[in-house]
Amino acid sequence: MIKVTLPDGSVKEMAQGVTPMDVAKSISEGLARNVISASYNGTTIETTTTLTTDGTLILYTWNDKEGKKAFWHSTSHVMAQALEEIFPGIKLTLGPAIDNGFYYDVDFGDKKITDADFKKIEDRVLEISREKHEFKMRSVSKAEALEVYKNNEYKTELISNLEDGTITFCDHSNFFDLCRGGHIPNTGIIKAMKILSVAGAYWRGDEKNKQLTRVYGISFPKQKDLTDYLELLEEAKRRDHRKLGKELDLFHFSPKVGQGLPLWLPKGAALRDRLEQFLKKAQKKAGYEQVVTPHIGMKDLYVTSGHYAKYGADSFQPIHTPAEGEEFLLKPMNCPHHCEIYNARPWSYKDLPKRYAEFGTVYRYEQSGELHGLTRVRGFTQDDAHIFCTPDQLDAEFKNVIDLVLYVFGSLGFENFTAQVSVRDLDNPDKYIGSVENWEKAENAIISAAKDKGLNYVIEAGEAAFYGPKLDFMVKDALGRSWQLGTIQVDYNLPERFELSYKGADDKLHRPVMIHRAPFGSMERFIAILLEHTAGNFPIWLMPEQAIILSLSEKYENYAKKVLDLLENHEIRALIDNRNETIGKKIREAEMNKYPFMLIVGEEEEKNGTISVRQRGQEGKGNISVTIEQFAAMINEEINKTLKQF
Repeated sequence: MIKVTLPDGSVKEMAQGVTPMDVAKSISEGLARNVISASYNGTTIETTTTLTTDGTLILYTWNDKEGKKAFWHSTSHVMAQALEEIFPGIKLTLGPAIDNGFYYDVDFGDKKITDADFKKIEDRVLEISREKHEFKMRSVSKAEALEVYKNNEYKTELISNLEDGTITFCDHSNFFDLCRGGHIPNTGIIKAMKILSVAGAYWRGDEKNKQLTRVYGISFPKQKDLTDYLELLEEAKRRDHRKLGKELDLFHFSPKVGQGLPLWLPKGAALRDRLEQFLKKAQKKAGYEQVVTPHIGMKDLYVTSGHYAKYGADSFQPIHTPAEGEEFLLKPMNCPHHCEIYNARPWSYKDLPKRYAEFGTVYRYEQSGELHGLTRVRGFTQDDAHIFCTPDQLDAEFKNVIDLVLYVFGSLGFENFTAQVSVRDLDNPDKYIGSVENWEKAENAIISAAKDKGLNYVIEAGEAAFYGPKLDFMVKDALGRSWQLGTIQVDYNLPERFELSYKGADDKLHRPVMIHRAPFGSMERFIAILLEHTAGNFPIWLMPEQAIILSLSEKYENYAKKVLDLLENHEIRALIDNRNETIGKKIREAEMNKYPFMLIVGEEEEKNGTISVRQRGQEGKGNISVTIEQFAAMINEEINKTLKQF
């Protein structure tokens, strides 16, 4: 007998050689019907894998992240089979599950897949699925695997890097693939499938390698789930920040300026500025001091910080000056500069904490295929700040930063979020700098603060920055998509590398602890996500223009100007549409441009000193007639609803 421990802590004694599915059946037939994947002692296994030792078993259904992963990975196998049948002679490479669906990278040779082929592939996938083929793993020797794939240089490269005795194939129907495992019991569970798109992708993500075709797909256990998902995708298209940014005149990309380098237009610049002022105001209350640093720095600065070793090869080449041997780099991070600001003079423990904040622009070379609107760019501005404090101050300072992040989220309508404690990958220590002792202190400090603040958090191994662990905030937007927004990091390493110090009460020199934080993350990415979350209907306090004045005819232009002046006196941002167009057209265009309020002025309004107010999206509800003072009160009430107190 073996002891199988379940997630709730209960232990089941089972016969040696049972499978996860047997365990599921022993709990309930209903659970067994829904189980599609499992893990044992932390390793993903098949539902048919035999269990021979004591261990901890987790059973996954479609509702679990790991269940979806197995479902989508299994579908990628079925799609690979369909692709081989429809396009004989192609070479398959890798087909993993991703956050939403899966992809398979394929070398089509001289063949070409087009949108017209999608339906044919989808139909064949569902045909194979209905045949209820079981997924079965089998071990093969390295020599056998290399022989099988001798005509596929991609698979042979993968196999060459594997150890003999660890190589497995997965069979279903008359198809097999090199695979580590993690599949659903059989193909019959796949009831709906859609190919979403195809794109170019370099083998192993390296621009120097051959470009393959990446086929993206998604699948579901119910047709209704697919229908709902496709509707969500359509809504996402309508909310795409690139589309809205163009429609609302916020930003522009110019090929002459360069890929991934956004140009902010007046309205977008006003939006950015308002976000900056909002955070600066809160930071001032929280005791931060503003600093400004250059966009470049001596190469040695980044050698000291470790950024050159981390980014040097893949980022920007050094900038050479006329002086022999003098080299600069575009800054990939603001932190080394802030370390040097701290180093500008000696400090006592009585002076700490020092909190330096900067909206600092940084530059990183992203491959052109990775660039995407504002969410992935080559030049971006971080709402960066670094706190230098004593170890005794660390806990309080970290919690204060959490409060600041929550204030930012609350004021911008991001109410649905979880926290992620990103720690080291213990199996890959070479990825990180600094001592194990410092890493443990930093990780424990973050976990302790997250617990004390009552955050709903998970711990993710391998997601830490190279110099320290961090607390990342994962925000769900209006479409239910998860985004990493806002980050707080604890760093014992850079203070050592830059030899930062302060004089303690014992009159000896000590190292400060450094906290890195950015509630927005980057201005570019934050605005992109905010645009999609709100569909361009920003909170009223953030809107570049809060109202537009629509005159019924040129006779009322002077009154419209008077209204504008009065609104400005109340610090309400507005503009006038005096065009010789019908009022219906003016209203439609104002709605499209997402002005929160339309203020209509004509004979009646001029006579009574009022405005006729129409709120965006309130078609059919009728306008209300108010004075300027009453409208100002309406705006302030709306602002107070959304803008939290800090």
